[in-house]
Amino acid sequence: MSSRPVLGIIACNRTVGTEVAQAVMNRYATAAMRHADCAALIIPSLPEHMRAGEVVGRLDGVLLTGTPSNVEPARYDDPSPGEGPFDPDRDTMMLELVEAVIAAQRPLFGICRGFQEINVALGGTLRRDTSANAHLLHHHAPDGVPFDAMFDHRHRVDLVEGGLLAAAYDAPSLDVNSVHYQGIGKLADDLSVEARAPDGLVEAYSARPNGALLLAVQWHPEWATDASEQSQTYFHLLGRALRGEL
Repeated sequence: MSSRPVLGIIACNRTVGTEVAQAVMNRYATAAMRHADCAALIIPSLPEHMRAGEVVGRLDGVLLTGTPSNVEPARYDDPSPGEGPFDPDRDTMMLELVEAVIAAQRPLFGICRGFQEINVALGGTLRRDTSANAHLLHHHAPDGVPFDAMFDHRHRVDLVEGGLLAAAYDAPSLDVNSVHYQGIGKLADDLSVEARAPDGLVEAYSARPNGALLLAVQWHPEWATDASEQSQTYFHLLGRALRGEL
């Protein structure tokens, strides 16, 4: 029996009861395992006890997930305090992972915070006004709506002609969920835009530094993936990348 590729999925430090746990929401893991047809391992964000380089060589690719915490502003040279919650150990592990994955020429995919993290790791910046700027769309549902209803907040993204996403979807645009208060400020020099919101905000990008494929989106394809062929397509791309087919 042939073995499936193995995807590493970064964990967050989350308080469960009175203790801190390494946590990944099931929807990220199950969407990847089902629709990328892969096995998965969780990568702990415990940089005092392990290095990213110790595990990347044993993986076929890495996924950086979304999570409620934000990247610390100091990571992109912003002196302001920003708004938490923060997860500094995940920030540290993420920065190591991005460097190690690129060096190992493995695929790296990102969703929401993961999308923002890769940009920061490669020298880009973030903005924190994506639902509070009159010149932008509201990229997050109003405060106070139930959790599931946040993912009903949607807008169009326009795909860049000739990009990976445009080819995969064979369409000029997508309707995507939008659940983020932060977004791309300055896009890192090595990244190519794959999609923009109507207000111009970058919503997806790709790159091939050192031959490693990077593909990240600001929206949440892992949400209700089984009911959405559009969302499944993102994970089909991940599966192909893990197999060296992209």
